[in-house]
Amino acid sequence: MLENALQSRVLVLNRSFMPIQITSAKRAFCMIYLGIAKAVDREYQTFDFESWAQLQIRQNDQAIGMIGKLVKIPRVILLQVYDRMPKKQIRFSRYNIFARDKNICQYCGKRFFRVDLNLDHVIPRSRGGETTWENIVCSCIACNRKKGGRTPKEASMKLVKIPKRPHWTECLNLKPNSPLLKEWLPFLNVVDFSYWTVELEK
Repeated sequence: MLENALQSRVLVLNRSFMPIQITSAKRAFCMIYLGIAKAVDREYQTFDFESWAQLQIRQNDQAIGMIGKLVKIPRVILLQVYDRMPKKQIRFSRYNIFARDKNICQYCGKRFFRVDLNLDHVIPRSRGGETTWENIVCSCIACNRKKGGRTPKEASMKLVKIPKRPHWTECLNLKPNSPLLKEWLPFLNVVDFSYWTVELEK
């Protein structure tokens, strides 16, 4: 039973909160203990080994026995120094646009879950705006409604940053039918994986 728990899957994020691989709970614990990584919860809070070990174990949590206590198995960890992504051909997809913008609305600057974000054409399509890396940004529903079919300048709104083509791509290579843990969803949120990863038409 302990061996199965230690082999359970943990999502690994680089220090920009981008998912880069899946590892075992055993290796995740080692990295947290050595200070190479921190545990992450669904609210993007990070924990070192000591603070993670103090968290209360809930009924459905999987845990392992340490000296004198049980410690919850982390489902997501954040690397402390690694910020690179494997270099592949960059796919122009919803997943990668949301990843580039880190789930942050590019108008109000607030971070949201992906289900609460839209993709917005900075220059509206009705004005000749193209569906490209340089003209698509994440936008929360409220900002999207406020902007409507106008340019940011016309709507008196300012972009957090100028959209550009990123220098990375998704590297987990998850298949649409891959089992996903609920704790991963704030970072993947793959309701329909093909919806996020299919190349967008320009």
